[in-house]
Amino acid sequence: GFMELGELEVYERTPPEFVLNRAKDAQVVLTNKTPLAEKEFATLPFLEYVGVLATGYNIVDITAARKHNVIVTNIPDYSTSSVAQMVFAYLLTLSHRIQKHSDSVKSGAWAKSPDFCFWEHPLTELAGKTIGIIGYGRIGRKVAEIAGVFGMEILVYSRTVNKSETIDNIRWVGLEELFGKSDVVTLHCPLTADTAGMVNKETLSLMKKSAVLINTSRGGLVVEEDLAAVLDEGRIAWAAVDVLSSEPPSENNPLIKAGNCLVTPHIAWATKESRTRLMEIALNNVKGFLAQKPVNVVV
Repeated sequence: GFMELGELEVYERTPPEFVLNRAKDAQVVLTNKTPLAEKEFATLPFLEYVGVLATGYNIVDITAARKHNVIVTNIPDYSTSSVAQMVFAYLLTLSHRIQKHSDSVKSGAWAKSPDFCFWEHPLTELAGKTIGIIGYGRIGRKVAEIAGVFGMEILVYSRTVNKSETIDNIRWVGLEELFGKSDVVTLHCPLTADTAGMVNKETLSLMKKSAVLINTSRGGLVVEEDLAAVLDEGRIAWAAVDVLSSEPPSENNPLIKAGNCLVTPHIAWATKESRTRLMEIALNNVKGFLAQKPVNVVV
C-alpha cells in the first residue's frame, strides 16, 4: 500500500530527539506516539503532511502545523467496536469470574465437590444494573447500545451532546448523580484541562460500595493514588483500567499494586480487525493528501 505511493522508510520506534534527522527529507510523516512540536515544523524543510495513526492528535502542535502550512489528519473511527467490546469483556469477567472458576475446576475442586455445581464468589447479572457513561462520542454511544441489549439502565453525562436528543433507555444526568447512582461508571471522554483528574477522591466518594469503575479512555482522567486508596480500603468493589497516566508505567504505579484492580496494557483498540481498519484509513488519508483532496483533516 504505502510503498506504492513513494519512497518509504519505517522505524519501529523513534525517540523525539531522532525525529529531525529521520524526517529531514520527508514530505509525509506518519506518527503515533512520537510528538511533533514547533521545532520540527520550523526545521523540516520538505514537510507538508503529518498523518497521526490514532484518533487523538494531542502529540502534534496544531498551532505550529497551521503556521507552517502543514496538513494534519487523524484516524477518527477505527476502534469503536473493539473498545466498547473491551468494556463488556471487563464486566463479564467480573460478573462470572470465569478464569478463577476454571482454574478452581482444574485444580480438582469440582471433582471433590459433593454437589453438581459450586461458585466461589457471588455471580451477578447485568440486566437491571445501572451503567453511567461519561462522554457520548462514538464509543460512548456504542457502549450505550450494547448496555441496552443487556437490559441495563443507562445514565449519560456529556458536555457536548444536545441533551434534548431523546434516546430510548437513556437518561441525561449531572456528574454527581451519575457517580452516585451507577453500578458501573465507564469513561469515554477526551483528556483535556477540564477532564484531567475528574475521577478523584471527591467523585469516588460518591460511588456505591458495590460499584465498578472502568477506564478505556485516557489514564490522566484518573487520580491514580486516589483510586488505589479507595480500592485498597474497599470503598468501591472493583476497577478495570486499560490506560495509565504514563505508558509504559513505572513499576510503582499505584494501580498496578492496588487490590481488586484489573490492569491491561492499552489493548482495547488493538484487535486485528481494528488495526487493519486503521492502516486502511491511514493509507486513504495519504492518498487524499497526494491527490490534493485531503480527508480527516484536523488542521
